[in-house]
Amino acid sequence: MNNTLSRFAYIDAARSTAQNFVDLVCSIDNPDASLGRRSKWTIAECVGHVASEPSRYLDLACGATAWPSRPSDLKDIYAKQIANLTTRDVHKLAARLLDDLDELLNLVGHFGARVPVMPVEGDCRGVRADSALGILIGKMTVHGHDIARTVGAHWELDPGVAPLVARGRHQLLPCWIDHLGEASPDATFEIRFRGTDERFVYQFADGHLEINPDEHADPDLYVSVKPAAGVLIGYGRMSPIRGLLTGRAMAWGPSPWLATHLVKRFAPLDA
Repeated sequence: MNNTLSRFAYIDAARSTAQNFVDLVCSIDNPDASLGRRSKWTIAECVGHVASEPSRYLDLACGATAWPSRPSDLKDIYAKQIANLTTRDVHKLAARLLDDLDELLNLVGHFGARVPVMPVEGDCRGVRADSALGILIGKMTVHGHDIARTVGAHWELDPGVAPLVARGRHQLLPCWIDHLGEASPDATFEIRFRGTDERFVYQFADGHLEINPDEHADPDLYVSVKPAAGVLIGYGRMSPIRGLLTGRAMAWGPSPWLATHLVKRFAPLDA
């Protein structure tokens, strides 16, 4: 269904996304401004959080720590990152982001055939350390979007990163769905990124999620979405209703009402 992506595609996208993020935040006059209703953070604190992530991913790749089994536990991790910031100078934080990211990307670039797997607490599955860069790319992308909206700046969301972000999140979503402990209807979805050959099948059965299974039921819902809109909807930055009304997303199939239900299943999973 989807070709394997080179780790160097992730590396290049992570580097370019980080540079765009740095260019944005270094142009801001008031980094102490609040991000608004979506977050209690200031812009500087948001930058500090993003700057703290490459070192956390490095620890994950080296097995020094693990992904939490519940996505809600990320809030505590992020709060500690903000509390432990030694500076809120966005220029210094931007420099830290680039330096730490270079170290992480250098590690990923030198992986051999056996790519390390980041552990997930209480789960035998893990997250490939190269594909995990897609999660980091998604983080920089959506927080760049948040900051740009706050200050009224332009932020170009590269549609080319959407497949990388999706594949990165696919590493964690089945683990986290299992640990949510919430019953949801069995259903199968097919997601298509317009302008690409990317198609993903999400099959929910008995409270579990399987992505791109070898065999699956006929989809209950098909979704065609512009790649950039898919990232924003996936991270809760755009409502699926808005995506549908503006033509950035289309949904059809036997169960069209599932279009908004799919997003609700992933809404708490903001990595």
